[in-house]
Amino acid sequence: MARLKVTQTKSAIGGKKNQRETLRTLGLKRIGDTAVKEDRPEIRGMVNTVSHLVTVEEVD
Repeated sequence: MARLKVTQTKSAIGGKKNQRETLRTLGLKRIGDTAVKEDRPEIRGMVNTVSHLVTVEEVD
């Protein structure tokens, strides 16, 4: 199964509470943090919520 490499590129300061919580749930705490997650619909939805704050790459 494919995996997603999610990297935080922008700050969550000034963002909505649900966006800050979504970053925490993904395991991202600060700019430059990277998390590798399974490519599932739940994770895709979280990434979509904070798409303006993160970059996503597919990893095998």
